[in-house]
Amino acid sequence: MSRPPLRRHTGRTISRFGGLLILLAGVWGAGLFRYADQIPTRVYDTDTQTDAIVVLTGGSGRLDEGLKLLETGAAKKLFISGVYKGVDMQYLLEAYRQNPQDLNCCVDIGHAEDTIANATETRDWVRENNIHSVRLVTSGYHMPRSVLEFEHALPDVELLPHPVFPAHVKQEQWWAWPGTTGLIVGEYNKFLLAWMRHKLMALLS
Repeated sequence: MSRPPLRRHTGRTISRFGGLLILLAGVWGAGLFRYADQIPTRVYDTDTQTDAIVVLTGGSGRLDEGLKLLETGAAKKLFISGVYKGVDMQYLLEAYRQNPQDLNCCVDIGHAEDTIANATETRDWVRENNIHSVRLVTSGYHMPRSVLEFEHALPDVELLPHPVFPAHVKQEQWWAWPGTTGLIVGEYNKFLLAWMRHKLMALLS
């Protein structure tokens, strides 16, 4: 005799849980499109000189752009973060057809394995070299999360984003290209986790 009320209660619980999932999915989806709209589509400041250029490896065109900026005088120092361990600067520069002897004075490398470590090893390098402003070079789709991590690690350093745009990433109408869709969805999820981590750290501090 008591089973029907229990079934109705269970049904309402499942219905509410389903409604909550739909709501969360809608919020997540709206956030995804908002995030995609915030991905830069061009370099907004090409003229301002900074104390240093920081390149985050891991995407095509990033190091090329960093070396080009160094050669044109955008900054006097270049830090390449995220170089594979075991790869020295001489090999790296020779691979990019640069003369190591010409650049030993102004190029350093780090071996970070993710974006969080990119920010922390750059923070250490910035402090050692008395750097107050940085032009940050990474892929456009990676820039929002990079800025989030770098602003947290380097609150007193002026940060100038300098995105590059790999040809295989179709930012315009990204939802129509499965590869780009997967890339941006993955970056969005990582951005959300990073944002929540920083909020939690702020609450606990």
